[in-house]
Amino acid sequence: MTTTKELREKSAQDLNEMVTDLHKEQFNLRVQRALQQPVKSHKFKEARRTIARIKTILSEKGE
Repeated sequence: MTTTKELREKSAQDLNEMVTDLHKEQFNLRVQRALQQPVKSHKFKEARRTIARIKTILSEKGE
């Protein structure tokens, strides 16, 4: 997991790419759960909160 300080140092384009990757990760976790494969449930919460953190930083930057 990246810290907020590290996220603030990244460009808006990098942050948008990270959000896209996290959305893909969330989708893959949902598919794994639907297929009844072992899933680490804390990953859902972690991805959701990281997305929110990135979107907050993007709105602060005005992007």
